Amino acid sequence: MIRCFVSLFLCALSLSTLAAQDVPWLAEVTTPPEDIATKDQAEQTPNNGSQAWESQRNKLRDQWKTFLGAYSFPELPLKLETLEEERLEHCTRRLVRYQAEPGRTVRAYLLFPHDHADAKLPAVVAFHGTNPRTFDKLVGLDAEPERHMGLRLAKQGFVVICPENFLWEQDSYKASTAAALKPHPGSKGMAVMLADGMRAVDVLLSLDNVDPKKIGAYGHSLGAKEALYLAAMDDRICAAVASEGGIEIGFSNWDAVWYLGSDVNKEGFTRKHEELVSLIAGRPFLVLGGETGRGCADGERSWPALCAGQKVWQAFYPEPVRIGLLNHGQGHALPWDAGEKVIQWLVAYVAGRPGE
Repeated sequence: MIRCFVSLFLCALSLSTLAAQDVPWLAEVTTPPEDIATKDQAEQTPNNGSQAWESQRNKLRDQWKTFLGAYSFPELPLKLETLEEERLEHCTRRLVRYQAEPGRTVRAYLLFPHDHADAKLPAVVAFHGTNPRTFDKLVGLDAEPERHMGLRLAKQGFVVICPENFLWEQDSYKASTAAALKPHPGSKGMAVMLADGMRAVDVLLSLDNVDPKKIGAYGHSLGAKEALYLAAMDDRICAAVASEGGIEIGFSNWDAVWYLGSDVNKEGFTRKHEELVSLIAGRPFLVLGGETGRGCADGERSWPALCAGQKVWQAFYPEPVRIGLLNHGQGHALPWDAGEKVIQWLVAYVAGRPGE
């Protein structure tokens, strides 16, 4: 399994116009509050050299693999098949199905921008939220146009894949988790989500018109959790945005059986998600937080985890640091303007990434 929001005008610019440029609001989202910044300066990450960090990074990732219960099927054919297809104004929307693992398939929407038939395009894995309708909503098939992030990204020239989370494969989240984990005793539900996210990247890489060096990740709520893990554990993701997922373990229902389970509440459990942010360091990562309202997962309290990643970036990667928080202050929601910032981030750091 494990392998390696400022105006609408900016989003209307071509991808090439923003190529290799930072978003103009980068300093705004990467500058922590003064009290946190002061503490951060007192706790600098020791710089023993990039080679030592790479060894530490690999060890940290392996520790997370062990905790999650890693499994993989790298040679398993995708058996990608089209179930439905519709031509829209800006893109073609295709419902597909493919093998996630032996005996289990996943549905996903693929969005292909028009007028780019001969070009290598940037791509995004877009994860839906915790509602059975949000799978369709991502691609414009339900209300709340601010949530149509897959469709909005396709309009900007991205190939987008929106995989359906396994939680709706049975009649309850717990039943779906039990079924998905039956072939993988001891694994966590998050391991299945991560494996499925990586499989979605495999699908993108199987497409002739996708640039393999320009793949990003985005998700809201449940999907933000998936985006966090995918970016941390899969270096094929070059930039990511996680909206209201709860960046640290105590911020959300990470102890649910379909995520990490009760182990995270046990005395002596030492894993922290700041470790995942550190694994992302070197690649742009933006957290969207709502700060207020029932169910809000992220906000100013997200800064310590993000600062951990910032310290690693400052120690081992070229400036400027591109790990930060956009706090829109509107609760567990995705306001339209915040969605525009998501798009700008992915245009700058996925589509605008220099070729290699």
